[in-house]
Amino acid sequence: MSETSSEVGSRARRRIAFRLLPLVLAMYVVCYVDRANVSFANLRMSADLGLSASAYGFGVGVFFVGYVLFEVPGALIVERWSARKWMARIMITWGLITILTGFVHTPRQFYLARLFVGLAEASFFPGIIVYLTHWFRHSDRAKAIGFFYIGVPGASVAGSLVASWLIGVHWRGIAGWRWLFITEGIPPIILGMIALFYMTDWPRQARWLPQDERDWITRELEAEARAKKQIRDYTIWEAFRDRQIVLLIVAWFLSLVSALAALYWMPIFIKRLSGLPDSKVALLIVLPGLLGIAGILLNGWHSDKTGERRWHAALPLLVAGLLYLLLLVPGIHFPLAMALLAVAAALFYSYQPVFWSIPTMILCESAAAACFGLINSLGQLGGFVGPYAVGYLNDRTGHHAASFAFIGTCFLLAGSVIPLLTIPKPETVQDRHLASEQPLPARS
Repeated sequence: MSETSSEVGSRARRRIAFRLLPLVLAMYVVCYVDRANVSFANLRMSADLGLSASAYGFGVGVFFVGYVLFEVPGALIVERWSARKWMARIMITWGLITILTGFVHTPRQFYLARLFVGLAEASFFPGIIVYLTHWFRHSDRAKAIGFFYIGVPGASVAGSLVASWLIGVHWRGIAGWRWLFITEGIPPIILGMIALFYMTDWPRQARWLPQDERDWITRELEAEARAKKQIRDYTIWEAFRDRQIVLLIVAWFLSLVSALAALYWMPIFIKRLSGLPDSKVALLIVLPGLLGIAGILLNGWHSDKTGERRWHAALPLLVAGLLYLLLLVPGIHFPLAMALLAVAAALFYSYQPVFWSIPTMILCESAAAACFGLINSLGQLGGFVGPYAVGYLNDRTGHHAASFAFIGTCFLLAGSVIPLLTIPKPETVQDRHLASEQPLPARS
């Protein structure tokens, strides 16, 4: 019995998604739990280590100095060598350094720990984006990246629940914030070992795919690459100089200035606005995460359904910026303020998978891998600027209003850049198959 291309494609897409997406989701959850745990630890850590608000913001930002250095080479390693081996290396080393962070005793040790965990984790994110382009067509990519991105709000939920429990313990004379780093460094080591044996670098190596499905996805992705090269066959250096890439870098940088400032200061914002105890503050961080999961799935699905990318990326940032500016209203009550913070965070989550589907539609192969690393590395400098700027503003003003204005303005600027992009829509082999419904040879 013969099957049409669309029937084989449907089987292949389901099998690939069920095989790969749960693992990359789990990897990203532990990545962001490790990244966000410092914000929960700071409910007690700064007092123990003698850190001012500016010093804490600087320590958080130092992570991104190390992170930036290996983004481009790491993404190229995934494209040209092995995602499986590189991801395993990343996760095992960052897990070990996270555990060691639980034993710092001075501000300088804290800064060094943050620098080295950034070096260890560098290129994880662009490496996974590159990896997903090896397996998912552009018409499925926002959904695939969206599923991966559920790890960010998922980590917020998981991290909040763990932090609300650990932050108050004092086992064996060790403070709860130290246990937070120690326990949350173990999962990435375990997942790194699993990735080494479970991940497959390319469809042609996938023994778990039937031959017809392996041929189908290989043919589809090769056709997309040819279509993009017909628009323009970029070299790496030409891609770096392209106006589109510059705009993507600016938008990603500005959005991360706001988002990472909010991420690392959210527990402190909530504590100051509410006066609640630390454990309840940690629990409230669950709310943005739950809303973010819904936002990611809805926005990614609708973007893929309509084929529209720019406004699905721009509108969440513009609305998030307006919500932060509403926090400046004098005498705002905490429940409303919490709702604004939660919805703004959820909107940023929903923007990210659509944003990262855009460069995959412009570039391919090594140029794409290098540009994913470049966009993320320069954008991640916002992770240094944002937290440090908020710490500085908090020290200078003694209030959070200036920080809210700063975060809201950067969100608005980021959302204003994205509509300036020009995004092509390359034809794929799958489009032609769906039009003709030519049957494929019967499977033996």
